[in-house]
This record gives sequence, C-alpha cells and structure tokens, in this order.
Amino acid sequence: MQLPRFHRLRSAYYHLEGQACSACGAVQFPARRSCLACRSEELERRPLSGRGTVFSYSEAVAGFEGFAPPHLMALIELEEGPMVAAQLSDVEPEEIEIGMEVEMVTRRIRELAPQGYIVYGYRFRPRLEVEAGR
Repeated sequence: MQLPRFHRLRSAYYHLEGQACSACGAVQFPARRSCLACRSEELERRPLSGRGTVFSYSEAVAGFEGFAPPHLMALIELEEGPMVAAQLSDVEPEEIEIGMEVEMVTRRIRELAPQGYIVYGYRFRPRLEVEAGR
C-alpha cells in the first residue's frame, strides 16, 4: 500500500474519533485499551463533533523540528467531554480567550523532505457559525 493511501485510511488524521464506554457511558479521546473512568474494556468507537471551547492556551516561541515558531497551543474541552491538546489555526494570539468556541479543521502540519510527503492533522480554529443566543 502506498504511504499516502495508508494515511488517508487512518481516521484520526482527518476527524476526531473517540470511544464510549458500554459499562459507564464515559467518552474518551484518544482511544485506549480500557475506560479511564471504570476500567471496563467494553469500548465502542464514537465519532466526536470536533466542536469545543478553549480551556487554556499558550504561545510557543521556541520551535522544534518541523514546526516554525511561534505557534499557538491550546487545551480544548470538547462538547462530548474529553480534553484535546492541539494547535490553534486562523487566529491571532490577542484574539484568543478562555471559553472561546472552536471547531476542528484538517490542516497541513509539515512536509517531509526529500520525498515531498505532506503530513496532515487536526487543528482548531474559532467557530465560523456560532448558534444564535450562545
């Protein structure tokens, strides 16, 4: 199988998929062998909405290989409950607020040279369509 096709088939790269515990109903992300709440191994795959709010954030000023600084990192509390650590996109540092509504988007993360293989992954951006009254 070609490498790009392999990654297209991996659901975690293009949308958020968590697990729901059949025993206690807890939702978790990322996938694990057992439920964090009750230790049951009866888990089902569950697509997550990709919507949530900024719980905390930071601006990374020192880069690491493949990522040019500065970049914005946030802890996102998803509507379903789990927390996700991810980069923020399409927003300036001064625009970020705790509690800001965000949504997951697929973005180019980096390019692996010399093969030119492009790595995609999820990031979060401010919600474009916020429901009336919220």
